[in-house]
Amino acid sequence: MKRRAARQSGSPVKSAHRSQMNDKRISVAYFTNAQIRGGAEEHILTLLEHLDRQRFLPHLIAPPALIEKLQSDLPADVIVLPVFLELPIQLAAAWKLARFLREKQIDILHSHHFRSSLMASPIGWFCRVPITMETSHGRELWRKGRFFIDRFAGLFVDHYIAVSRSTAEWLIQQKGLPASKIHVICSASDMRRFDPLRPAPPGVKLGLGFNECDPVLLVAGRLEPQKGHRVLLDAMPLILQEFPQARLVCVSTGSLKSELEKRVADLGISDSVRFVGYQPDIRDWWALADLSVLPSFYEGLPLSAIESLAMECPIVATAVDGTPEVVLNEKTGLTVPPGDPKSLASAICRTLRDPDWAKQMARAGRQHVLNEFSIETLVKKTQQLYLHAWDRYLGTADLAPASARGPSIPEREDVTRFRVAVQKD
Repeated sequence: MKRRAARQSGSPVKSAHRSQMNDKRISVAYFTNAQIRGGAEEHILTLLEHLDRQRFLPHLIAPPALIEKLQSDLPADVIVLPVFLELPIQLAAAWKLARFLREKQIDILHSHHFRSSLMASPIGWFCRVPITMETSHGRELWRKGRFFIDRFAGLFVDHYIAVSRSTAEWLIQQKGLPASKIHVICSASDMRRFDPLRPAPPGVKLGLGFNECDPVLLVAGRLEPQKGHRVLLDAMPLILQEFPQARLVCVSTGSLKSELEKRVADLGISDSVRFVGYQPDIRDWWALADLSVLPSFYEGLPLSAIESLAMECPIVATAVDGTPEVVLNEKTGLTVPPGDPKSLASAICRTLRDPDWAKQMARAGRQHVLNEFSIETLVKKTQQLYLHAWDRYLGTADLAPASARGPSIPEREDVTRFRVAVQKD
């Protein structure tokens, strides 16, 4: 019951501890159980890099495999805990996380993706971490509508961040989570990194076995079922009928690599497709491409679409979830239904047929993403939510600001009773 007493008195135990440490910053720990570096992990890196160090003390909790992939881009002052939680949760890993939360006196535990939150948020709550948060990066299509566990896990989560408006609607309408807990803070990229005039590295096309005049299609996304690579491969023979010199480059890695390579061979398009694996600087590949393609079955808010347009690279994408918030059909790019190779091929050919029109949309797309998806806005809104949640915990705030709406963090009586019963046992 310390959390309730702390809110009522305005002098929580956590605040006293922070004074003793001579560090009054709010300690924030980001948790992910992912082992592959993708959009959500780039999102975490952005926050770790740009959080106001005068107000916040950043930590990262993640599997060793992911930490290794992020190491070169992690700010030097970030405190890191390598740990991997898997179901059923191993007691040693859970204890390691719990000990870290207590020793580092974490104030805000911020998990990314439901699976990560499902494992970390209850541990954080029982360790008396004052505030737990979860960022949802989009629909989990594989879940097939079974969300009872989400609503139960939500008892341990104080705030949800949705990376797009469509994600927020899905959390409320499909998962049945309280609207008062949900805040829309769109994903973003550092627009200063993307220069439309950046030249493509010399010799890359030739190194791939392509001719310099060959039009290049680029798909930048993990080789996983969600990303729809197979649909694009099935569209390639139709594209090659009109544009026989078109070439496709797949950037990134994933579990489907062997399967997709076999599909390429079966379709007889091996001369036209290359898998280049993970690339540390995606900007070189946007500069190389004549068109980017995003054939996903679901997305939260796709960073690859934002970055493509920031580089003024024309784009064709599927109209799923948050993607149409970035790719405005016939304004900043073209959108098509998911899982439809013929529609995808038609849109790609239409774009290749009229490159001036495609570039005009891409220029409009750059202005759109500069206005709507900047890192400055992402960091500002996230920090506002952190500060508001912390003020609510201290009992010094009554109403949420417009940018971080939501009532006070409710006392979860049903979970409190459960905790008391466990303690008695």
